[in-house]
Amino acid sequence: MANRGGASEAGAVRIVVVGGGIAGLAAAHRLIEVGAAGQIPVEPFLFESRDRLGGIIATERTGGCIIEGGPDAFLTEKPWAVALCERLGLADRLIPTREAPRRTFVLHRGRLEPLPDGFALLGPSRLGPVLRTPLLSWRGKLRLAMDLVLPRGRVDGDESVGAFVARRFGREVLDRVVQPLVSAVYTADPSAISLAATMPRFREMERRHRSIAWALARSAPRRRDAEGSGPRWSLFVTPSGGMQDLVESVARRLPPSAVRLRQGVAAVVRPNGARMWRVDLADGTAIAADGVILATPAHQTARLVAGLDPDLGRLCEAIPYASSAAVTLAYRRADVGHALDGFGVVVPRSAGRSILAATFSSVKFPGRAPDGQALLRAFLGGALVHGLLDRDDDALAAAAEQDLGDVLDIRARPLLVRVHRHPAAMPQYLVGHQERVRAIAAQASRHAGLALAGAAYGGVGIPDCVRSGEEAAERVLEGVAGASIPGALARPRR
Repeated sequence: MANRGGASEAGAVRIVVVGGGIAGLAAAHRLIEVGAAGQIPVEPFLFESRDRLGGIIATERTGGCIIEGGPDAFLTEKPWAVALCERLGLADRLIPTREAPRRTFVLHRGRLEPLPDGFALLGPSRLGPVLRTPLLSWRGKLRLAMDLVLPRGRVDGDESVGAFVARRFGREVLDRVVQPLVSAVYTADPSAISLAATMPRFREMERRHRSIAWALARSAPRRRDAEGSGPRWSLFVTPSGGMQDLVESVARRLPPSAVRLRQGVAAVVRPNGARMWRVDLADGTAIAADGVILATPAHQTARLVAGLDPDLGRLCEAIPYASSAAVTLAYRRADVGHALDGFGVVVPRSAGRSILAATFSSVKFPGRAPDGQALLRAFLGGALVHGLLDRDDDALAAAAEQDLGDVLDIRARPLLVRVHRHPAAMPQYLVGHQERVRAIAAQASRHAGLALAGAAYGGVGIPDCVRSGEEAAERVLEGVAGASIPGALARPRR
């Protein structure tokens, strides 16, 4: 088998990164940073099977619109993405969401009802707005208020988000409010995903304060965005030119010779007794490396390590994924009957619609559409819908157009339509996920010079993926080179 890349540069540590999504890019960038500091000479290679970098991040700029095919922003409360932007010189181009109206609608009986002010994903910080909302019946409201007097739950180990919400607030709150919110954020079934792995602060609230509503009410004045409901909108930012700016900024820091697009990887191997790794490429060649970072989805990682460590492969394969699609449509603003006085809508499964949520992109961030246009983005699929991506783009677009037309009172054809597919792209943190991740980390640690990174393990958001990639780079370098990372390159650790 041919060896691609030859020997490493004199004295340099060769590290191969597999996967060009944001975790892989962050890992490769961190390798460059450490190498540039001079303490550990590094020769990085990044292999990406597709013809572009960024993974699910994809921005299209056309007709005055900025269209996001994947995530459209990231959270500043977790510092790693902002810190990366600062080091890239991108921080001064980050823009926040508009000041108002920072609220989310819920589709209920064919109408868009605002999520009650202060409702924070799983529970309320203010009871007054909840008691006034038409989203819940009086029986549902009384059951929600029982959280104030219910004892702490006696749950040993992990618990699903759905079980937790039903236990604290009742089934009606779960079905009408929490299920659509959780499905929109995680494309997940709340009755299956882990509370500890996705929203551990709510478990901690119950442990410390007993009542979730009381704990949220106590913390609300200290929050930077006490207004609004749903996600903490004021904590979200995005590059003014779209999320692709982050990808391009990282890519510019990588040596052109380090990035290999349209180059798949078939397997990673370490022959018995060998010091070096061998990365087998899809074209039949191979490259030797001192260390390997697998920044690929867990199901792909399972395939890459199957021959190296079948147990590690089986552990990775056990993390399931959901598929989804984003359909973006632009309209003349005058053709949209709804006031669009919010950032978007979530749709309960019981509503019987194809879409699970929609974002009013031109309202959420400035500069996303020309004056006089409305840019809307609908999401379809998720863990509760199967076979969605079997439908062609025209069918997906038609479903989104029909649902948005009905709920937003649109009686015209869109000016622009774009469909972005994300097959098996969102890891599902099922109950027991943290134990699975610990087992994966323990098994991977048996192989010196190997590290795993990405959304499958410690968080699905952009900041978590950045942290995952950077920490993987540091682990591999410290293991291979036997040196600590220079203090001047310290990253945020909280």
